[in-house]
Amino acid sequence: GWRPEPRRGRRAPAVALSRRRAMNSVIARLLLQRLALALLSLLAVSAIVFAITAVLPGDAAQEQLGQDATPEALAALRKQMGLDVPTLQRYATWLAGLVRGDLGKSSITQLPVAELIGSRLPNSLLLAAVTAMFAVPVALAAGILAAVWRGSWFDRVASTTAVALVSVPEFLIATLAVLIFAVKLKWLPALAYASDIDGIGQVLRSFAMPVLTLACVIVAQMMRMSRAAVIDQLDAPYIEMVRLKGASPLRVVLAHALPNALGPIANAVALSLSYLLGGVIVVEVIFNYPGVAKLMVDGVSQRDMPLVQACAMLFCAAYLLLVTLADVAGIVANPRLRT
Repeated sequence: GWRPEPRRGRRAPAVALSRRRAMNSVIARLLLQRLALALLSLLAVSAIVFAITAVLPGDAAQEQLGQDATPEALAALRKQMGLDVPTLQRYATWLAGLVRGDLGKSSITQLPVAELIGSRLPNSLLLAAVTAMFAVPVALAAGILAAVWRGSWFDRVASTTAVALVSVPEFLIATLAVLIFAVKLKWLPALAYASDIDGIGQVLRSFAMPVLTLACVIVAQMMRMSRAAVIDQLDAPYIEMVRLKGASPLRVVLAHALPNALGPIANAVALSLSYLLGGVIVVEVIFNYPGVAKLMVDGVSQRDMPLVQACAMLFCAAYLLLVTLADVAGIVANPRLRT
């Protein structure tokens, strides 16, 4: 009546594999849900952007012909530009082209909008990359140190400075930077440029004030959110257990608190970097930087609606991408969010 006992060593890998597959399916389903929400949000944004640009006073035809144009000339030019078509029909045509990757042609220059944006996009990406390379390490280091040294003079100074910087709008920071460093001290040029840069010195001179303006608010926001995320983990019960086991403060932070705070920190980084999409508009206009935001502002002044709509959709798509990536990073880093 003796029966051999089942080998448990062979069933354990199978159970672990099935659990891993189930977890991967949960993550895949959540990713698809986030992607579907992002696409629906982008569709809603496209309707809002088109509606806002449609109600702006004036159009490209009136901007080209001026105030003294006759009604007959305006009507003929509007028909030539396709502005006499009903709004819903124009939106459907524009949305269909957007899905196909066709951004249309500029109403002013008659050049493809994709070509106009493509010539300015590297400049905006360069400015954003330089700002992120400077702001992200500084903000994360300041936030983590403020959380570890909570209540110290460093924490009080960093928190007070962060609140002060968040309260000041970026156009005021940019204006003060121009007045101090360009007009008064004459250390830096008042205008930023992205071409004909030779050497690290010219790079620093050209990007110093735009990066400083953008980094002030980004560092402040990211530092506060990172500090809150690390403090939340340091106050958790498992950290107290780790301390009772004799772990050093450095190991408590690096090996236990930071890995569990990666999700909130990733959200902080993504949300702070998404500020670049709005702050870069003011910065590019003040410093006359040849980027996509400056192109969009010029398009608004000229009533070049296809160009304005494409730039707005580009900014919205980049923002949704950053927020979705932050959401996904939080789900992957925190197993509790997967359920």
